[in-house]
Order: sequence, then structure tokens, then C-alpha cells
Amino acid sequence: MSQDNHNEPEPGGAPRPGSGPDPSPPQAPWTQPPQWGQQPQWGQQPQWGQQPPNQSLPPYGQPAPPGWSIPYGSNPYGSTPGGYPQGPYPPGQYSAPPKPGVIPLRPLGLGEILDGAFQACRRNPAATFGIAVLIQAVISVLTVIFGQSLLAPISEIGLESELTDEQALSLGTTAITGGTALTIVSAIGILLMQGLLVIPVARAILNLKTGFGQTWRLAKGSGLRLAGLGLLLFAAAAVGIVLFIFLLVLVIEFLGPLGVFLTVVGVLALVAVFAWLSVKLALAPAALVAEPRGIFAAISRSWTLTRRNWWRTFGILLLTSVIVSIIVSVISTPITMLITLFASFGTAEAAADDLSSVLPVLILTTAVSAFFGAVGYAFQAAVTSLLYIDLRMRREGFDVVLMKDQEIAAASGPDFVPGRNTPPAGSGQWPQGPYTGSA
Repeated sequence: MSQDNHNEPEPGGAPRPGSGPDPSPPQAPWTQPPQWGQQPQWGQQPQWGQQPPNQSLPPYGQPAPPGWSIPYGSNPYGSTPGGYPQGPYPPGQYSAPPKPGVIPLRPLGLGEILDGAFQACRRNPAATFGIAVLIQAVISVLTVIFGQSLLAPISEIGLESELTDEQALSLGTTAITGGTALTIVSAIGILLMQGLLVIPVARAILNLKTGFGQTWRLAKGSGLRLAGLGLLLFAAAAVGIVLFIFLLVLVIEFLGPLGVFLTVVGVLALVAVFAWLSVKLALAPAALVAEPRGIFAAISRSWTLTRRNWWRTFGILLLTSVIVSIIVSVISTPITMLITLFASFGTAEAAADDLSSVLPVLILTTAVSAFFGAVGYAFQAAVTSLLYIDLRMRREGFDVVLMKDQEIAAASGPDFVPGRNTPPAGSGQWPQGPYTGSA
């Protein structure tokens, strides 16, 4: 066959294999590979497997010019395996989250929560320790009155006299009634403290100082809701305990010795349920005041925030309670013992005949315990407030809201509260717009 027919197409119109022009499309001038030893520039295609030079790269996150491609598996921004950039930031351009106040604006660790609570109390002593001391003072006065109401009848009867059925019933009724009222007031006082202290703690995050009267003014309208929350929780706990005791009596009566074993198991189960519910509802006072919300909405809010975070919340609250209890006991116990030993308010014989002579000792010891207890409760309330804010940052991106609030805090007046009237977003979503729902 002649050479002239070498490039002739085969029958059917198809070209011969290996004949004719190159079937691959011609490369444009701006996509030609560089010559040996030359650096590839923008608009040129490097050889397969070659690394484009860093000085020719666009800014991180910007699209490359047309015609530029990066070989598969290469990484122009770092040397991590797989060709992926090193982290969300290019090298040398990472900046830490801002820290305008007591904590950085990001999810917190245990040490940052404890340190932030201490710093918030130290920077706003009147708003934190002042409110705690005031509430504990009211509870202490009621405690002294309750103690006096029990000591007076016993002093009139005398220690050596036998109590009649009527006197025993009267003392029992007084003890139960006074103890129940004192327990309710103490529960409401603790919830009131936890709710009020979220305001100075939240403002301390943006380095805003808060005064004693300013805290009460910013929490206006929340006191009655906190009291209602305390009454609701106390009523629920009382009903639960009464039903539990009724069931235990029935079990012991019908099962006998086996019922005693079931009683022990039931008590342990009751303690576990009480601990679980206490943690699930621990953030309700903070949500009620900070957002603000109604009683049942605050309970639902606390329940949602602690979802999938129960063990962490429980551990932080338990550790804080243990630390505070140890410190308060180490400081207050020796002082109380010294007052009891060295306060001379009469002879021992006189005290045996008149129990009201020990009333000054009761007042002094109650005052000392209340003062140091108030300091401990203030710190615990600050930890709970920061834990509430930390869980919001973890679930809702609340740190972004705080960054925006940092920009407008100076122009929003002296009573600005970060995050107030901001709706909660779903998990992994950002809050959108001002909150217009009812409290």
C-alpha cells in the first residue's frame, strides 16, 4: 500500500489507529506547562505532581484565577497528610477569641468557670456578696425567731419536768410548722440569689461593673417569678416525698422483711432521682432572669440546656459545692467554737433553769455561719451563672451574640444586660433577631 494512502480513513469513515492529527485538544498558551527550571506563574499549568510556589498562591479562602489547578494530593498551604489546609486558619493568621471581661468568648473549661466566677464576685462585691449577705441575714433572723419560739416553751416547762400530751403536741406542731416555713423561705432565698447574681456575672463578661441597687433594678419583675419557682419546686418535692413514704409503708406492711430491703433500695433510688432532677433544673433561675422567661418556660429551658451535658454539669456543681463547703467549714467552725466556749452569759446552773440565756450564743453563731455561708453561696451562684452561659455558647453559639453585644454595649446605656431578649436558637444555629415573645 502506498504511503499516500496511509492516512486515508478506513471504510465507514473512521480514521486509522495512530493516524491523523493528535486527538487531544490543543492547550491554550496560558495553560502550557513551564519549561525545565522555570517557576509556574498564574495562568500556567504545572507538571503533574509539582507543587505551585507559595508566593504565587492567592489569599487563603480566595478562588484561584482561571486556568489554575492544584495537583491531587498536594497542599499549597501546609504539609498535613491528604492535602488539606492546616486548621480553619492559614499559617500565621490565627487570633484567639476575645476576652473583654472575666472569661474568653468561647466554650469554657472547668478552671475558666471557677476563675471567672471568682473574678466576677471580686469585681462586683456589692452586687454579689452584698445580695447574698442580705438574703442570708433575712434567713438567719427567721432562724433565730424559730429557735426562740422553741426555747421559750421548753424554758417555761423546765428540763426536769415531764411533757404532757398537750404540751408535746403543741411543741411538735410548732416545730413542724416553723421548720416547714423556714425551709420554704430558705429555698426561695437560694433561688432568688441564683437568679439575681446572673446579672452582674453576665455584665462582668463584657467588663461592665454592676452595683447593688442596679442589680435589683435590672431584675425588676423577676422576684415574684423566682418565688413562684421556689414554691412550685418545694410543693413538687413535698408531694413526691409524701407519696414515697406512703408507698414504703405499704411495702413494709405487706412484704415484711423483704419490704425492709426494698425500702433501702427505694431510698437510694429517691436520692438518685433527686440528684438528677436537681441538676436538670439547676439553670432555671438563671434562665428566668437573664432572658427573661416565665416559670415553666425557665424549667423547660434548663431541661434543654442540660441535655447531653448532665454529667459535666453535675460534676462541676458537685465539685464547687464540695470546695465551698470545705472552705466555709474550715473558717467558720473554729470561730463558732470560740464563741460557744468563751461567751459567758451566765452560769451553767442558770442556763439549765432558763434556756433563753443561750439565745445570745445562738444569735452570734447563726450570724457567723450566715456570713460565711453567704460568701460561699455567692460563689456557687456565680459558677451556676457561668455554667448557664457556657452551655448556651456550646449549644447555640451564644459567644457570637456576646461579641455583637460587646460592640453595642457602650452605646446601649449603663443598664445593658448581655444576651437579654435574644431568642435561643436550635442546636448549631445562630440566634436571629430580637426576642419578641412574652416573658
